[in-house]
Amino acid sequence: MKFRYSLIVLMLALLVSCKSKKDGDNVILAPGTHRIKVEEVIQTSNYTYLKANEDGKELWLAITKQDVKEGETCYYAQEMEMDNFVSKELKRTFEKIFFVQTFSKQPIAMVNNKPAVSPGSKNASPDKKEIKLAPASGGITLAQLFEKRNSFAGKKVKIHGQVVKVNTQIMGKNWIHIQDGTDFGGDFDLTVTTTTEPKVGDTVTCEGVITLNKDFGAGYSYAVIMEDATVELK
Repeated sequence: MKFRYSLIVLMLALLVSCKSKKDGDNVILAPGTHRIKVEEVIQTSNYTYLKANEDGKELWLAITKQDVKEGETCYYAQEMEMDNFVSKELKRTFEKIFFVQTFSKQPIAMVNNKPAVSPGSKNASPDKKEIKLAPASGGITLAQLFEKRNSFAGKKVKIHGQVVKVNTQIMGKNWIHIQDGTDFGGDFDLTVTTTTEPKVGDTVTCEGVITLNKDFGAGYSYAVIMEDATVELK
């Protein structure tokens, strides 16, 4: 019995050792982390598209534009699956592709036993910029929106702001972040979905419906979001 127990302990130790070598120097990967080998890289103006192999399975990933080389071993997490995604820039349809929020060339380890930050959370928003803008005619400020969010839920509002971040063609929409220099309770950045494609730094007037506690899945959740907005450059 003692011999059998020792043999089991030895086998478990070998398994742990193999896992450590596979994922790095005794690094415990964060839950939901995937390990891939890059087979093909396609660069566009905003995204890097990767054809990858994960445990013998071929898949396509889309990440924010960055330097990745074929043959590299990389790690990703917080992915959102898209079917029949059309890249207008590449003039190509991907039958299935994963838009990735967290991507690294090093193992994604647990930090203080906390999971990765949701892309819709406050900590994932752009830093507060030095902006001073007057409200749009007949509109409201971001501070007013965040302070009285419940009264604006389901209603169309108009907000004058500056674009501080742009993600294009995700789920058939462009996702922009705007700020106007005001804030309430530490909230100062609003995510807006639109078919318009402004650039970072543009001053815009956005008009759309406010939705509260919107959860798109895959970690994309928003306490306050403006959806399907018309965006006018000012």
